[in-house]
Amino acid sequence: MAAKNLELDGLCINTIRFLSADAVQAANSGHPGMPVAMAPAAYTLWTKHLKHNPADPRWINRDRFILSAGHGSALLYSMLHLTGYDISLDDIKNFRQFNSKTPGHPEYDPDLGIEVTTGPLGQGIANAVGMAIAQKYLATHFNRDSFSVIDYKIYTIVGDGCLQEGISAEASSLAGHLALDNLIVIYDDNHITIDGETNLSFTEDVAARYKAYNWNVIEVKGDGNDMVAFEKALEKAKKHIGQPTLIKLRTHIAYGSPNKQDTSAAHGAPLGEDEIKIMKKNFGFDPEKTFIIPGDVLSHMRKQIDCGKQAQTDWQNLFAEYAKQNPDLAKQFESAASGKIDIDLDELTPSFPADSAVATRKASGKVLNALMPSLPFILAGSADLTPSNNTRFDGAADFQKDNYAGRYIRYGVREHAMGAIMNGISVSGMTRAYGGTFLVFSDYMRPAIRMAALSKYPTIFVFTHDSIGLGEDGPTHQPIEHIASLRAIPDLLVIRPADANETAAAWKFILQYNAGPVAIILTRQGLPVIDQNKYTSADNLNKGAYVLQKAENPDLLLLATGSEVAIALDAAEKLKADNINAQVISMPCLELFEAQDQAYKDSVIPPNVKTRIAIEAGIVQGWEKYIGPKGTFIGMKTFGVSAPGKVCFEKFGITAEAVIKAAKESL
Repeated sequence: MAAKNLELDGLCINTIRFLSADAVQAANSGHPGMPVAMAPAAYTLWTKHLKHNPADPRWINRDRFILSAGHGSALLYSMLHLTGYDISLDDIKNFRQFNSKTPGHPEYDPDLGIEVTTGPLGQGIANAVGMAIAQKYLATHFNRDSFSVIDYKIYTIVGDGCLQEGISAEASSLAGHLALDNLIVIYDDNHITIDGETNLSFTEDVAARYKAYNWNVIEVKGDGNDMVAFEKALEKAKKHIGQPTLIKLRTHIAYGSPNKQDTSAAHGAPLGEDEIKIMKKNFGFDPEKTFIIPGDVLSHMRKQIDCGKQAQTDWQNLFAEYAKQNPDLAKQFESAASGKIDIDLDELTPSFPADSAVATRKASGKVLNALMPSLPFILAGSADLTPSNNTRFDGAADFQKDNYAGRYIRYGVREHAMGAIMNGISVSGMTRAYGGTFLVFSDYMRPAIRMAALSKYPTIFVFTHDSIGLGEDGPTHQPIEHIASLRAIPDLLVIRPADANETAAAWKFILQYNAGPVAIILTRQGLPVIDQNKYTSADNLNKGAYVLQKAENPDLLLLATGSEVAIALDAAEKLKADNINAQVISMPCLELFEAQDQAYKDSVIPPNVKTRIAIEAGIVQGWEKYIGPKGTFIGMKTFGVSAPGKVCFEKFGITAEAVIKAAKESL
């Protein structure tokens, strides 16, 4: 019987290998070497250890699997097909083709069993850290006595490339600090990168590095084909307490390829039809057939459907008993799983009187103080700028290894990891994340922001110190091009509120918006609070732009965002003295404005009014669409300088006087 099982195991592994290799070959594009080498590990993990239900990929207590080395996507698609997810053999054959379910790198689709988007190396392992944080928080919040309704683990496969990227160092360091023992990282140590052998550039002792991060490191003796040794490592990792685990697995890229095994030629190009035929013959497969799945392989691996259904049924029975004994928690659990917000945001959100000046970062902090205590499944944090970002709300406790009930994450100076970790938290099924840093450091986070936008993760990025208004820190910290740069990312909402009340309106909108990521852009300096009785209500922010001060038969339009809206209002008031009617338009979110119908857009920016001035303390890029060829832009053309913020605005000509001068010259 044992010999029969080993024979079937081997047949399953080789089927995974050749499904992957054939998919890459049919596409004439892809990365075959990693799937061929990692097939034994994937098979062992998915069929013997991973708790999952192919019939319900969103089951909340499933183990999470992330292929951080996303170039090996053919391996993931093969596993999903063979174990019964909604990826057919035709989908495998359609690898890397237009509109296929099997793109070149995995793209977030939880209904297919694809937990996150990976490919840019290191993103996946950082996402996994976020998922591990979310699991620890949820388990602490919900589990009671013998009821472990949240007890899943997070597994990820990484390669040499993932561990060379700086983001993996940031994320792994934090994971070790937080003692995330629910995280198991399988390191595909194949000694090969695109350029050649890793010793060209990567000779450090990875095991020693991870031990220094406070990780449990298990080095599997032998190679990646020793399933017994690998399974022992998995068993140890699952039982280990107090540290995340790195399983170092020595593999041979394109194992079994007579001419390409252990070479960089196997990394990012098809093996070749003749090479695959030789491999198939050597492994006992018909070399003339492609995409072959022996019947006993499919029936064996599809047992994961019944196993998964049983695991979920057992959990549902446990949860039913849990609900009887903990009805309030069960109700909260179900609400969190549905993504609903069960509080009245309008009732709790503060408003701000028009007799004061408030920095929007401080207004944001006050709004968070009012709302966050009632939103227990939103985890907060900052990249070592908490006092500046105002992201920590009253009563928040730190999330630490001795307090997984805390909701405030101290990310340290790790902006890139913070972005990707927040993405992991935000797709964990019951939690969402926001985290703050200075706007200029969005550069360090851009890959994670881009992944959030591409994948439509509901992550909230909080950026403060949004312009030359931050002052004395100077041009290294004054973001000039960053707002335009963020607006250039498709499917990212960029919201730059004009004052405290727009900030409150922004948070109300953001918390109810889950169709993708949002970046909220906030000031360091105080801004006058716009009178809600005199001007149009800030609640119109949800339309992206609105007429803040209407003018009958306007002579010109003043368009502005953020701190420059007050400048536009001031200029409009002074222009009245010269019988010039200026209509002031607040444009906190261009993306939301573009989503409105044309009639609304024309009501805000009347097409017949050709004299237009846009005011924003950044670069002109993006404003051309709104001001047209005859319009004027008042903003930045160079980097800033080190000086008090008010002086910076004066010296760079971003003032009401400059607006008035431009208006008169344009009319």
